[in-house]
Parts: sequence; structure tokens; C-alpha cells
Amino acid sequence: MIDIRQLRYFLAIADAPSISAAAQSIGVAQPSLSQHIQRMEEELGVKLMDRSPRGTLLTQEGHVFVDHARRICDSLDRCIADMRELGGVVRGRVGFGMPPSCSMVMSVPLAETVRLELPEVRLRAVEAMSGYLKTWIEDGTVDIGFLYDLTDAGQLRATHVMDEELFFYSAPDAWPLDTPPGTPVPLAELQTLDMILPSNGLRNTIEGYCSKAGIKLNVVVEMDAMTQIKELVARGSGYTIFAPVAAQDFVQRGELLRAPIVAPTMMRPVYLVSNPARVMTRACRAVEQVTLDVARELVQRGIWEGTLV
Repeated sequence: MIDIRQLRYFLAIADAPSISAAAQSIGVAQPSLSQHIQRMEEELGVKLMDRSPRGTLLTQEGHVFVDHARRICDSLDRCIADMRELGGVVRGRVGFGMPPSCSMVMSVPLAETVRLELPEVRLRAVEAMSGYLKTWIEDGTVDIGFLYDLTDAGQLRATHVMDEELFFYSAPDAWPLDTPPGTPVPLAELQTLDMILPSNGLRNTIEGYCSKAGIKLNVVVEMDAMTQIKELVARGSGYTIFAPVAAQDFVQRGELLRAPIVAPTMMRPVYLVSNPARVMTRACRAVEQVTLDVARELVQRGIWEGTLV
């Protein structure tokens, strides 16, 4: 029967250039380490490593086994840490992923609240596009995060936090329509405009609405950089569609003008997501609850425009 010690030995070898180097790093005699690997291979009925004078290389089966071994050892470590925390102070590290627009409104108040209410928790907030965040949540790079699109999200556990309305944005001196600046814009009227859009989850939402309405936008620039899109639109180089939270800084400075989109109104969901296949520590669960509380307060105060679910 393979035990946790053998799994840790195997991971040590997989991470080292040779069995001798692994033996030295974990303080186990090389012959004993070799015997452990041999017994594992016999029990599994597959070859895990190819050995040569130049070192060890994982076989295809070995690479698969490494993935399983890491998950098992990581889960056990989390279990031990969680058990030790029970009845005591909530402590630990929590990785949190946010898309750029969420990060603009959420990262600072969340960090302040965690520091105040969970002083022994170390929050590591990272900002990235939704596609990266989805992968990071799946592989454990981050523990929890915000996502807008659950397409291809597999079995991730999601809490629907709110819905954001999407708006049309123009430079104040480049309003393109006959209607007064800032008045509602029918989606169909955007077909003739030069649009600057990202290629991420927001784009998928926009294209979904357009497809249902039989509308095709004229996208002249694709750019997965929110600040640069706003800069281009503010310079009159085109127009865009964003949620209010993403462009409120430019609107407040008078560099962008926004207008509601109608026929149809475009809404985007916001989800708080984690991976149910990974054990959540008390620290993760506590940060998750704090996140929901902070998000709801921001919406209620009008700082994060949206409709709570």
C-alpha cells in the first residue's frame, strides 16, 4: 500500500535533478529512496522514472502520478493546517484573483477589511484577465476569485453576487449619434461605429447579445488592456462598451461620456468562484464571507454599480 511518505519521497525525486540530489535534500539514504520508488512501480504496475547516469526523467505515467501526488499531499497539508486552526484564531494565506475592473473597486476595501477583521490572515491579491484566473483557480494558484463568465468553467463552485449593466462610452467631444450626448443608445446603432473592444470574457458577453439581436459590431481594435482602451476612446480613436466600474475614473475626470445601451439592455453577471476539488481552509472561507459582505456594501453605497442577487 502506497503511503503519504512514499508520495513525498517521489515528489522530492521528481523535483530534483537526480535521486542522489533528492536523497541529500530530504536526508534519506539513496539506496533506500531507490527501493521506495521500485516498490511503488511494482505496486502500480507501471514505470514511473527512467534512470541514467545523467539523472532521472519522469515517464508519461510518472508525470500523471506527480499531478495526483501533489494534489494528495497538498490536500493533507491543508487538512492538517485547518485542524490545527479549529477553535483558535483564523490564520493562513489566501490567494485571491480579480479581473482588472473588479480590482479597481474591490482590492483596496477588501484588503483593508481583511487586515482589520482577520489580522492573522495574509491576503495575496492578484489581478489578471478572466481566462488566466479561471486556470489559476482550477490549478490552485489562487484559492478564490471573481469571474464574469462561467463558460468552460467545469465544476467550479460559484456564488452569483451581482449583475452589472454594460454602457456605451465615447469621448465627450466625439459623440457619434444624432441624439443628445449621454441619452440611451440602441444596440443596433453601434454597428456603424468604430469599436475598440477586448477579446476576453466581456467580449463574449457583448457578442452573445449581438448574436441574439442579429447585430455585427465593427471592431477596429482588439486590446486586452483596459486602461489603454479607455485612453484610445478618450482621444476620439473609437468607442467601447464597459461596465461602469471599469471606466468610472475617466468619467469622473470628464475624459469619457457614458450612455445606457437599450434594445436590449446588456447585463453581465459577477461570480465569486472557488474549486470544490480543493479543500478550503478556514482562512479561505473567512475571506470568502468578508468578500461577499464588502461587495454588497459597495453596491448598496453606489460605489460598485450593479444589482445584488
